Amino acid sequence: MSASNTLLDFNTLSPKFRDLYAKAKAFIENDCIPAEALFEQQMGTGADRWTVIPPILDQLKAKARSLGLWNLFLGKEYPQGAGLTNLEYSLIAELTGRCGISSEAMNCAAPDTGNMEVFAKYGNAAQQEKWLKPLLEGKIRSAFAMTEPAVASSDATNIETSIRREGNEYVINGRKWFASGTADPRCAVFLVMGKSDKDNANKYKQQSLVIVPRETPGINVIRALTVAGYDHAPHGHCEVVFENCRVPLENIVLGEGRGFEIIQGRLGPGRIHHCMRCIGMAESALDLMVARVTDPSRRTFGKTLAEHGTVIAEIAKSRIEIEESRFLVLNAAKKIDEVGAKNAKLEIAIAKIAVPNMLQRVVDRAIQAFGAAGLSQDTRLPHLFINARYLRIADGPDEVHMQQVGKTELRRAQEIVELQKRQKARSQELIANSSKL
Repeated sequence: MSASNTLLDFNTLSPKFRDLYAKAKAFIENDCIPAEALFEQQMGTGADRWTVIPPILDQLKAKARSLGLWNLFLGKEYPQGAGLTNLEYSLIAELTGRCGISSEAMNCAAPDTGNMEVFAKYGNAAQQEKWLKPLLEGKIRSAFAMTEPAVASSDATNIETSIRREGNEYVINGRKWFASGTADPRCAVFLVMGKSDKDNANKYKQQSLVIVPRETPGINVIRALTVAGYDHAPHGHCEVVFENCRVPLENIVLGEGRGFEIIQGRLGPGRIHHCMRCIGMAESALDLMVARVTDPSRRTFGKTLAEHGTVIAEIAKSRIEIEESRFLVLNAAKKIDEVGAKNAKLEIAIAKIAVPNMLQRVVDRAIQAFGAAGLSQDTRLPHLFINARYLRIADGPDEVHMQQVGKTELRRAQEIVELQKRQKARSQELIANSSKL
């Protein structure tokens, strides 16, 4: 089951999208998914863990580019992209969620996607030439450094990394962690969020975003962090100390005090991209569950697993929840297309809360159907479960988005109360008039 027969008529979407969708589907099903086992075999071990890029990945990237499956995430407003709407890309991103290596194979992997959007939307011509161009070509990768271990970074105004202007340079000092992409040997540049004006009365104007080349003296990678035991090599999430790192003034993005504005612009589309892929991950988990419970060799109490009512009910719950979540994602994508990410904050927040939670539940049911095997390395289910769990924190925890959604609802209070008063008055009027008859 897919969006094509539950929510959308693909014939109403652009011919270009339909061609790219068909190519992406075939590429992921016939090339990427079969290549996952080889990718794992080719991964580095021991001292080579963070130095080896599996050769199969470059082969997949070459084929994806030859098929035109490249930089599809960049919307119609960017000349460097494929010209898809967010709604159209969401359907292709769902396909990429079915395979862990397909996003990178199509140059649509985080954090590069968000960083490329920053350069494309906010970078000047020189910054785009030096950094955006090689990122778009897949020649380099990048990292985004915002979260800090010493403060509650879910409130970005708390960050403490300093960006101090000194002569014709900025000097950066601070400790970041979960800086995704840092460990990748292809990482050539950081986007670093810090405070350039900590005394500004407007707390949303204190931050700036600076470009820090990877080879800049003073960058100290302290350690690679795991995510519930997974190291996500060769990409990696690292703790990094920036100690007296000096970059030229031209490395500021958009201007001093514009950092908060930039990250809000970066995170809007990025959040919905994650949700898009979650739908594909959930479909993948449900497929594994259906195949498992219908296996005739696996019988309990004289029945296949699929003949047990509890299993049937769990499969039904998963299908219902996937369809609900797909609607939320497509609705948010459509709203972004119509009014922009800033004016689609509510729809994005709702999807960002609901979809990873849905994925966690769907995967959990699949794990249960597999029994002990569902917790082992023999399926991708544990990895999917952890993906779901960390996405409830990444790009803003559930609680932050809940606050946004709840506060938006509460703004309707006066309107609701006034309507109820009018309805009550009308009700009393009707009763009074009726008694006069």
